[in-house]
Amino acid sequence: MVLYKKEGYKNIFKELNINHRIRCKEVRLIGEDGEQIGVVATDKALQMANEKGLDLVEVAPTAVPPVCKILDYGKYRYEQTKKEKKVRLGQRSGLLKEIRVRPQVKDHDLDIKINLARKFVSEGDKVKVLVVFRGRQMVHPELGIKVLQKIAGDLKGVAQLDGQPIHEGRIMSMILSPASSKQLAPRETKEARAGKEAQDNKETKEIKVKETV
Repeated sequence: MVLYKKEGYKNIFKELNINHRIRCKEVRLIGEDGEQIGVVATDKALQMANEKGLDLVEVAPTAVPPVCKILDYGKYRYEQTKKEKKVRLGQRSGLLKEIRVRPQVKDHDLDIKINLARKFVSEGDKVKVLVVFRGRQMVHPELGIKVLQKIAGDLKGVAQLDGQPIHEGRIMSMILSPASSKQLAPRETKEARAGKEAQDNKETKEIKVKETV
């Protein structure tokens, strides 16, 4: 049975009336196993719920008389919360996250950015990687390409390149999408990974950047 304090109640249980918040004199009652008990006095329905250690929940307040069900409301809310979280995750998938790096970023800092990108794509989000140039770095676009190649190579298997990388003004960018399930390979041994390294490097070197005015 759900026990609650009056303070904050509306925020927690605003969707359904339960127990003594049900104001009508009689209800159409459904048992805990889905049994159609029929129209009974609300006081009697509350008594039946209390005897089972459960709650009386108004599931159809606009019906005449309102429909109530005997159930464990705490368990019900827990299951509803799980469903709502699943829906929210479905709604948020595909968000575009952004990561910024410098063309002469240090290896340690770049590893941090790569791990962050890996986290984002593993959660179903796309990642836009921006290489931001400053001053004399502008005359060395190959530095940006090298960074993009490093990121794409390290995320191979968990992320895929979405379109062609773009170089626009001071910014070189690419978008990575989560790899499809067909592309996700089983965990490789160190030896197997080393054997594929040359091939991976060859593929990542093929990244071509589109110049825009």
